[in-house]
Amino acid sequence: MEIAYSLSVALQSHQPLTSAIIITLLSLLAVRSFFKRPHHKSNVTGTATSSAKKQAREAKPPSSCNHTSNSAALLNGGAAGPAEEDMVMADVSKAVAEMQSGASMMEQLVPEITTHALSYLDYPSLCRLSMTNSLMRKAANDDNAWKALYHKDFTLEQDTVTPVNGWKAYYAATRAIMNVNTEFFNIIKDRSLSAMSRFWLNADYVKCIHASGVLFSGFNAVIQSWQHAFNWEQGVDFQVRDVRARVLTNMAWITMKTYVDMDNVAFNMTNIFEFHHGRWYLVDHHCSEMLADGDIGQQIVH
Repeated sequence: MEIAYSLSVALQSHQPLTSAIIITLLSLLAVRSFFKRPHHKSNVTGTATSSAKKQAREAKPPSSCNHTSNSAALLNGGAAGPAEEDMVMADVSKAVAEMQSGASMMEQLVPEITTHALSYLDYPSLCRLSMTNSLMRKAANDDNAWKALYHKDFTLEQDTVTPVNGWKAYYAATRAIMNVNTEFFNIIKDRSLSAMSRFWLNADYVKCIHASGVLFSGFNAVIQSWQHAFNWEQGVDFQVRDVRARVLTNMAWITMKTYVDMDNVAFNMTNIFEFHHGRWYLVDHHCSEMLADGDIGQQIVH
């Protein structure tokens, strides 16, 4: 934990370079481990044996003395006997084999440290890291890393959620529905009725409540309400804040606060989507003007 804390303090002082530095370091670790690993078991054995013999020969000094198994003779520069030579060869073979095994340095890191380091990466950086090699792919696909990224990019409200297909898939689904929600505001800005018609599910149960508080039910009524809104209003450029999404298999909903640049009008909005035929459709939109703090108590009915 002390190492992780020290790493956090060091990285926070250089936040713009953090992603590039982490990707570079982790990739170097993986590449170094890759080249140290044996690619064929037979080559490892043969190389280790030949290296062991070479080391043993170098360890055996030339001498005109008779061979002896006495350890004192070795200390005094005498030649090693067969038993001592076998021991030397065994030790050297073991050392060479350990050097050439090349255990991954990534695998030797404490998992908490790896997760903490990866938490500084953004979505594109984590995806690029997973494409470098197998070791980086395994690290970048870690569920804890994607959970941390989800909490950083979206919300902490779903800490107790356990996604069925893991946090990486849940992150991707959440980002997809966020992009769809952004498209909704682009359509309003462009005042495109045809795009709005394609955006809504053509069903009789869809609902729309504009800021006026009037409820429109059914596809035709909903699209007609947007036609009136586009005819009477200029293109509105919403500033969207505090976006919160919840994604299920075939349904998702998003809550947000929106601000209009004119008159600083603020609204609470909720969009509900259903997944049909490979894409998300809007089925419910609710917009209401945000109340001032002093007006909240007056709206509560006991």
